[in-house]
Amino acid sequence: MGATFWIKRYLQAAVPLFVILAAVEWFKGSTAREDYLSAAVWALFAAAIFTYAAWRRHRNAQACALCDNLDAARGANAKPKKP
Repeated sequence: MGATFWIKRYLQAAVPLFVILAAVEWFKGSTAREDYLSAAVWALFAAAIFTYAAWRRHRNAQACALCDNLDAARGANAKPKKP
């Protein structure tokens, strides 16, 4: 998995999170530029942690039960489970 994969994964985490956080600010009635900037910073930070954890798990070849279940649901060849 190259850099493009991890960048796409990062953006797939950051963009929806920003939308959710910005919507929360909007529903609270806080529409100041600083509120949306804060939502963007939190989204970028949280997506970075999520992507780093996934990259590290991939790099260390650690099993991910959730990932294996997604592969099986998509019809891909799921990794056999170890006894």
